[in-house]
Amino acid sequence: MDVLVCVKRVPAPGAKVPLTDDATEIDTRYLGHTIGPHEECAVEEAVRIVKEHGGSATVLAVGPAEADEQLRYAIAMGADRGVLVDVGAAELDPQATASAIVHAVGDTRYDLVLFGTESADASHYQVGIRVARALGLPIVGGIKGVKFEDGAVQLRREVADGVEVYRVPLPTAAAVKEGLNLPRYPSMPGRLKAKKARIDVVPYEPEPGGLRKVRLRQPNDNREEAIVLGHGADAAPAVVDVFERIGVIS
Repeated sequence: MDVLVCVKRVPAPGAKVPLTDDATEIDTRYLGHTIGPHEECAVEEAVRIVKEHGGSATVLAVGPAEADEQLRYAIAMGADRGVLVDVGAAELDPQATASAIVHAVGDTRYDLVLFGTESADASHYQVGIRVARALGLPIVGGIKGVKFEDGAVQLRREVADGVEVYRVPLPTAAAVKEGLNLPRYPSMPGRLKAKKARIDVVPYEPEPGGLRKVRLRQPNDNREEAIVLGHGADAAPAVVDVFERIGVIS
């Protein structure tokens, strides 16, 4: 069972995402990078599938040379090899990203191609669908269950009224959601293996996509700020007033 997992290098902010002064990019000067939680579950699922059914797990990233870090993290989790489609520092839209993936896949055929349902930064929900269409593969999104049976795969996703189950012939593609599994933490032997692993680099000159970024905007912050009621014993009356107001004491 040969599985391909497509991941994306995304900022890993601890809190509010900082933007550049012109609001056209994320300010990454003080941020680390990672792969999104959906894609991390996709890597974990690929590793489990290969362990049970044999084959290999390949992880592919489209991005700058620095995405080598995320590929090595996936290898440390148990993936067999990494492929970097080097497009430079430019941020690609879903159409251009999908074209880069299709270019890198070429004539290689995988039994299963996994994506995250959405990227952790842009949340376009498009790349997996575009790649599957270009490769002539069926695809189901929002997946939280994968089970193989008789040359096909059973894909399960949760919906408002219950659960939908699809039986899809192989080869196929699927876009998975966080919660599909519990991703493992890379072990020390895994990290040593990843450090020495060879990353195959595929240079690619991206063509313009169909979207043009105008600006980024922070979501509304509806969180209430903490109010300091006082310090030491002087805060006791204010605390009692709050308890009475919320009905804890009377």
